[in-house]
Amino acid sequence: MPLDNDAAYADGLLERALDPSTQPADIREFLADESSKVRELLPPGARVVDLGCGTGRHLMALDAQLGASVGIDYQMSYLREAQRACAGARCSFVLANATAVPLTGPFDAAICLTNTWGTMSDRSAVLSEMRRLSPDRGTRLLTVYSPESIEARRVWYANMGHGVLRTTADEIIAKGGFRSAHFSKDRLRELIGFCQIHAIGQVGYLAQF
Repeated sequence: MPLDNDAAYADGLLERALDPSTQPADIREFLADESSKVRELLPPGARVVDLGCGTGRHLMALDAQLGASVGIDYQMSYLREAQRACAGARCSFVLANATAVPLTGPFDAAICLTNTWGTMSDRSAVLSEMRRLSPDRGTRLLTVYSPESIEARRVWYANMGHGVLRTTADEIIAKGGFRSAHFSKDRLRELIGFCQIHAIGQVGYLAQF
């Protein structure tokens, strides 16, 4: 989950976020269901571009069923870890902003997972890049938190030592400038347009568009 924080702080937060001991049951269920549904929706051999790939965990988990794929992130420290963890996998990594990806495509699918989109400031530009890079309808997969996730996320962020300052109808605002949005089905359709929405666990959605 790339964050709008300084690199060292963001790296520490990501490491704690991926530690199962910090994750409430609803978050663990979300992550497991997300992995299962994304795997089901990606065809064998698909060439995938992952916007906001972080340390490459999604591409690494999916590597056995994917073709040559690319992860995009703006944190160099994340990409160094991704390159180390994914050595030998059929994926590569590019340092870039998800709103201006320096690739032409086309890819078979574009993904932006685990509410990474919900931490980004220019979400419409990210959607445009996903459509450009993977132009066929139904090949873009976006996973987000729903409003039902708020309590679990408040606990999760506290477990990471990342105190919540304020919760609004649209987002959680925490220390360090961290903002994490949540989305109703209606809000997703308003922002994305036509999309299929799949439940992810009890606290999130996958939008396929």
